[in-house]
Amino acid sequence: MKPLVSLLSSIGLIALLLYGGLCATLYFWQTRLIFFPPRSLDATPAAVNLAYEPIELPIENAIVTGWWIPAARDVQNAPVLLYFHGNASNIGDLVNRAARFHQMGLSVLLVDYRGYGASTGGFPSEESVYEDAIASWDYLTQKRQIPPERIFLFGQSIGGAVAIDLASRQSQSGRVPGGIIVESTFSSLRDMTDVAGYSRFLPIDLLLTQRFDSLAKVRSLKAPILLIHGTDDRTVPTTMSQRLYEAASQPKQLLLIPGANHNDVSRIGDRIYWEAIEQFVQKFSRSSRGK
Repeated sequence: MKPLVSLLSSIGLIALLLYGGLCATLYFWQTRLIFFPPRSLDATPAAVNLAYEPIELPIENAIVTGWWIPAARDVQNAPVLLYFHGNASNIGDLVNRAARFHQMGLSVLLVDYRGYGASTGGFPSEESVYEDAIASWDYLTQKRQIPPERIFLFGQSIGGAVAIDLASRQSQSGRVPGGIIVESTFSSLRDMTDVAGYSRFLPIDLLLTQRFDSLAKVRSLKAPILLIHGTDDRTVPTTMSQRLYEAASQPKQLLLIPGANHNDVSRIGDRIYWEAIEQFVQKFSRSSRGK
């Protein structure tokens, strides 16, 4: 019996050490499981014949880089789209999307979080991407003197959480953006751990330091919001956008794209997708409000 007891004790100790190692890895390295920052830029706006200005936004120990793409006409009054990308992309992947927004008569600001593209400052975290978003907002409202109501925030996937956080902060200070558009985003990172199954065997509530709790923040928004999601999204369940929609105040809109997965919403949705965005911006832009 003693050898058996000794063997079982050894197995139990090994299992405990492995479990503890897994918990420690999740706690200390979870940002590495969330962000996958590519450095190389595959294209610039020039590739789609867009005039643009490279920008650098100094933050403590970091520089956030991006591209300012002015509207083709009436730059002083055109709505502005501030775009926050997903966790495995950078602004070099967005030039074709920027061209579509530009065709709608919008100015566009594309920014890379620190650690992405040419942005410096080390590996990103929830706190740092929020700071990067605030710096981008300040660039528009302070340096370019663009009124908040002319700025529309666009966030894709984790960028949706960034957009919602920024809109919540500005709403609380009375600087309400013209509108918020979020695509394929999640209700919270805690909810995503349920989807991944981590919460079945790990003490997630004790381990999670990166929360991205959009569901808690969306209730405080004072700006109109458009939520877009594919019905076949196998990364972020469609129900998460539905939960955000239910929690948000009016005016709000939920657009579900039949058959779309996580990264092909605009391609599958095509005309419906782009028309919904254009109509949303037109409806809630300052010029429309004044009519």
